[in-house]
Amino acid sequence: MITQKMKYALKALLVLADEARSERPEPLTIEEIARRAATPKRFLEHILLDVRNAGVIASTRGRSGGYSLVKAPGEISISDLLRKIDGPIAPLTCLSRSAYQRCEDCTDEATCRIRKVFAEVFWSYLVIIDSLTLEDMLHTGTAEKVLGPAEGA
Repeated sequence: MITQKMKYALKALLVLADEARSERPEPLTIEEIARRAATPKRFLEHILLDVRNAGVIASTRGRSGGYSLVKAPGEISISDLLRKIDGPIAPLTCLSRSAYQRCEDCTDEATCRIRKVFAEVFWSYLVIIDSLTLEDMLHTGTAEKVLGPAEGA
């Protein structure tokens, strides 16, 4: 499950991506991003700092300053963002790429049935999440391919 922090980061990035696609894109203030993304401004300040440190957005000071994307949406990896914002995404520490640790109660990783089952599930998840970019999130219909049409539609 992704954290609320990650959800707010994605909402902010979607707002910035929409702005980048506009006829005359301009940097957006935190207030404007918060308004458009329907997120609390006080949390967004810290989140945007993390996203900026990840090299995805830049901030400009001054009267016409604000935040803007520094990469094209198709170059912004959702799995990279997940790891930078939320930390490791593996269901078990022994499957993590970035924070591997042997399980304390495991006597043999090679024969661990729990590890084997979750490795298969995690691999399937990685195939999808590693291919997902912010560009993919801009297009409606992606969720319908996975979830089916929304109720009431």
